[in-house]
Amino acid sequence: MARYKTKPCEIEALEWNGHNLEEIKEFVGDSLIYDIVDTAWKVGKGIPHINMKIKTLEGDMIASKGDFIIKGLRGEFYHCKPDVFRKKYELVE
Repeated sequence: MARYKTKPCEIEALEWNGHNLEEIKEFVGDSLIYDIVDTAWKVGKGIPHINMKIKTLEGDMIASKGDFIIKGLRGEFYHCKPDVFRKKYELVE
């Protein structure tokens, strides 16, 4: 058995915070599927509830508030849970 580690690389990512839909739409483009399911928000009351999926190489994956949306090395998109993201990546200054 051999051991391997990942090669250093930089990625682009955005955290889905529940309020940055327009930013996510611009970043992900056609790989984003979403639905706003909150009628109170539509009339100007409250925060919208948004169901969001990302089209990935493995199929459509549900992205939850707090997940990071990552653009991979080949331009593909996927989501990552925040605890895993913070263990694997650090901010490039």
